[in-house]
Amino acid sequence: MFSAVGMYDGARGLRAVTWTALAVAGLLAVQDASAQEARTITFRDAVRIGLERNTTLRTARNVTALDATTVSQARAQFLPDLRWNAQGAENYGRSFSQSEGRILDQRTQTFNTGVSTGVTLFNGFANSATLREARLELDASEMSLERARQTVVFTVASNFLTLVQEREQLAVRRDALAAEEALERQINEYVEAGVRPIADLYQQQASVASARFTLVQAERASELAEVDLVQTLQLDPRVEYEFVPPDFGATLPSAPEHDLDELLRQAYAQRVDIEAEQNRVRAAEQGVRVARASRLPALSLNVGYNTAYTSAAELGFMDQLDQRRGGSVGLGVSLPVFDRASTRVASERARIALDNARLSAETRQQEVGVQVRRAYLDYQAARAQLAAAEAQQRAAELALETSRERYEVGAATLVELTQARATLTQAASALVSSRYNLLFQQTLMDYYVGTLDPARFTAGVSD
Repeated sequence: MFSAVGMYDGARGLRAVTWTALAVAGLLAVQDASAQEARTITFRDAVRIGLERNTTLRTARNVTALDATTVSQARAQFLPDLRWNAQGAENYGRSFSQSEGRILDQRTQTFNTGVSTGVTLFNGFANSATLREARLELDASEMSLERARQTVVFTVASNFLTLVQEREQLAVRRDALAAEEALERQINEYVEAGVRPIADLYQQQASVASARFTLVQAERASELAEVDLVQTLQLDPRVEYEFVPPDFGATLPSAPEHDLDELLRQAYAQRVDIEAEQNRVRAAEQGVRVARASRLPALSLNVGYNTAYTSAAELGFMDQLDQRRGGSVGLGVSLPVFDRASTRVASERARIALDNARLSAETRQQEVGVQVRRAYLDYQAARAQLAAAEAQQRAAELALETSRERYEVGAATLVELTQARATLTQAASALVSSRYNLLFQQTLMDYYVGTLDPARFTAGVSD
């Protein structure tokens, strides 16, 4: 009886453990399913995430914030300072008491306190030059920050364009596979009816297998485009995402003509990074003034109000503080005579920094000119490629239709029909690439010219 009861209790415990394990497994399955649920990200979401998480942009924000604090610090140099001081001491043996005016040979306690302030009236205009230098550096940082924002938006838009292009290429490959499979079924009917040889069916089956292989490559290219977008947005790679790009195809522009000289003029006038380099040159000029200011005399004003207490006097603590209170006003002049060549070395360093800033500005202007010229040439080539791709598409459709009709009546071989279909697939793929390449080149030109407006990518397009 004891063993039977034990067996019954053991079986009941085993069932309880089993049900518990199943419940835990079900809960984990629900959690895994919710964790694997794809997160939907629209184009507007991607732009917002990019502007929030991009490390280069965040670094540019920090630089701007630091330059803003430098401006505040430079502005504060024009204000007087205010100091409160207090000092207590205990003297032993013989000492001279300034408050009593005699030598004391006893143990005494002293206490001194007071407030003082000082302000620089003139230091060779160093404070003014330092403030102007800080403001120019802040302006340059803000312009660099704006350029960083444009770069982030351009990168996100480019990645979305690539994703849309790869998805349309994928659709082209799927249509091509469906057409090849339909032709395979048609040829199979011809072979069973004895109208076409079995070799045509084998050849078409090979074409279907080739179309499937190309489709797999297109699917991989589309997935890699999503991975690149995940990297650009610095998203968690363990999470599944569903990117919903805007309808770029509906917003393809009419490919207007551009004048290279006008584009260069706009770029030199509107690129914020060029203006940022120019502000850094102006800031370096102020840095030279700051370094040279040490050669001029400095004038400062100091004001103080103090009181004191000593235990050597017979008066009480508060009475002494009241009787010995007094103020002072001082005007100081400092004229440098010999500073061990510190001013000369600082001036030389500032002059070299100014020369480097000018070289950097010249280099940036040269880079902008080359970028705009290259973008202009690529844009012209993209327009020509689109026109050629459209003509190729129309010709390939007519050629395929003619080959299909001739094949159905036995006037053309399967090789001719296969070549015509392959030509149409290539033409459709080239048309997709040309259309989005043109849109990319226009976006690239706006970015290089400096007219790229982030609002253009978040308004007027459908998510």
